[in-house]
Amino acid sequence: MSDNASLFIRSGEPAGVVARWLCGALGLERAAGAGDGEVGLRGRAVTVDDGWLGFIVRPNGYADVDPGPEDVQAMDGYPVEVDIRFGGRDDDVLKAEGKAAFERVVAVRPDLAVLLCHNLSLLVAAYLPGVGIKYFGPGTTPDAQDEGTWGPWVRG
Repeated sequence: MSDNASLFIRSGEPAGVVARWLCGALGLERAAGAGDGEVGLRGRAVTVDDGWLGFIVRPNGYADVDPGPEDVQAMDGYPVEVDIRFGGRDDDVLKAEGKAAFERVVAVRPDLAVLLCHNLSLLVAAYLPGVGIKYFGPGTTPDAQDEGTWGPWVRG
């Protein structure tokens, strides 16, 4: 499985609308290859001289509407996912590209809460409107076991 970065966005807008404003925010263009209910986008890498990133904007399929205490995840309550891939290339570049996309989205849409995850297993950062950005320490998961760390930054 290839590495990915994911943005989770708390927005009342459907994925297609989020994809439209992401095109302007990140300088992306439409791309083929997305499934039903998904929008495919692509754009140039910003942290290295050469390379393209693929973006899939879709409804968040990982969210649980009413999770039990052991099933809580940071991305619950964030209805849109933006899956970012860098063609199986350098994982450090993907991490830098994910962070750059996260920061640009926050700058363009400071009214929306946004999470940055790596491979869905690490919670890298969270942004809450009016509060700011929090970068989490290495090994912080989006899972219930780390809710004490991320809860105030994810739920507000």
